[in-house]
Amino acid sequence: MKGADAAEMRQTPLESFPPVERWDDWVENDPAAWPKRKERRLMIVPTTCFNCEAACGLMAFVDKQSLEIVRLDGNPHHPGSRGKNCAKGPATLSQVYDPGRILYPLKRVGPRGSGRFERTTWDEVLDTFARRIRKALQEGRHNEVMYHVGRPGEDGFVTRVLQAWGIDGHNSHTNVCSSGARLGYAIWSGVDRPSPDHENAKFVLLLSAHLETGHYFNPHAQRIIEGKRRGAKVCVVDVRHSNTASKADFWFAPRPGTEAFLLLALASQLLENGWVNREFLKTWVNWREYLLAKRPDAPPGDFDAFLEDLRDRYSSYTPEAAAEECDVSAQMIRDTARAIAEAGDAVAAHVWRNAAAGNLGGWQVARCLQFLLTLAGAVGTEGGTNLNADNKFVPKPFLSPPPQRHWNELLYPLEYPLAFHELSYLLPHFLMDGRGKVDVYFTRVYNPVWTNPDGMMWE
Repeated sequence: MKGADAAEMRQTPLESFPPVERWDDWVENDPAAWPKRKERRLMIVPTTCFNCEAACGLMAFVDKQSLEIVRLDGNPHHPGSRGKNCAKGPATLSQVYDPGRILYPLKRVGPRGSGRFERTTWDEVLDTFARRIRKALQEGRHNEVMYHVGRPGEDGFVTRVLQAWGIDGHNSHTNVCSSGARLGYAIWSGVDRPSPDHENAKFVLLLSAHLETGHYFNPHAQRIIEGKRRGAKVCVVDVRHSNTASKADFWFAPRPGTEAFLLLALASQLLENGWVNREFLKTWVNWREYLLAKRPDAPPGDFDAFLEDLRDRYSSYTPEAAAEECDVSAQMIRDTARAIAEAGDAVAAHVWRNAAAGNLGGWQVARCLQFLLTLAGAVGTEGGTNLNADNKFVPKPFLSPPPQRHWNELLYPLEYPLAFHELSYLLPHFLMDGRGKVDVYFTRVYNPVWTNPDGMMWE
């Protein structure tokens, strides 16, 4: 690909956008006055889309007289979205001016469920909540204060506030979406999500993470397409024949819940054919400790004995066994494994949502995927799959409150000692069973009635 073409592909040409020096006073024709030419004066305000966690950049075109937003375009200076947005970005205008949008605090004045509310002030809201929170803390009812979040976007600030109050009151929706994948990644590396370098990859492996339906899909989608245009092969593992799958070089539609078996079959092929990255494994894997635990009879420091043991341990995951278990093509497993080997350490992969969250033991999918990437040496490399903590810096405050001294069993019940995130979907059941009480409950970007699998329990 020629340099000019590559540059144009990476970023929307800036000449298509108003120059920064004219953002305070941008003049253009009013399309509503067509066919007449009527100028209108606008100011352009950079902002962010909050319709998903991707947080793509937007530019709000604001009428200088009425101060109304007339449209929202992509921000070409945003490092993630680079001027390109999905339909949800410009549609934010419909949210801003939705006639049903709540523009001020409302207080219920009728029976619960009656829908009778009246307008109140922010002072009344803040004073009411502050008094009840203070009273609960003074009376030692720490577990009766709860904050429930959907999209955080604040990088730990609220956790800091809750710790300052001394309460274990942070609840989230993670257990009904991404907790399975996060657990698998965290057990392996201590970091609960990947950061794949799709743009520079030679092989892109997607499980439940697609251009149109996956997490952070717009920034990822751009870079997956860029990688594909540069020659990268794309493999999609999904029972749905999604738009992404239709453009993939390999599409597996395994029986739901067998994705981990499929990944181990790919890993077994790398081991069987000697396609692993020996130098990476020798440097970054604790293979010596592995030998002491699993093969104490092997000579100390015998790296080949380690590889031999791995090969034997996973030898049952043959393409034929995977074909029978997963209902996929054995030959396509061989072809995919060879393509991964040819990509070397430039394998970018991601799993989120259904394969990990929709099946019992789904967290093993993330672990098996990380195992495959480790065998390929595609961790922390250009075109590989990094830890997201390596690509995102969140400065730690210079003073942090001490950890909470109160354990809230409404969030982490004792009968589920291995829960990785708060079991929020059990909260209304526990309250109905009399296992606890919530006096102050406030949410942010979260509606449990809509989100949780048994949402009507919250009513």
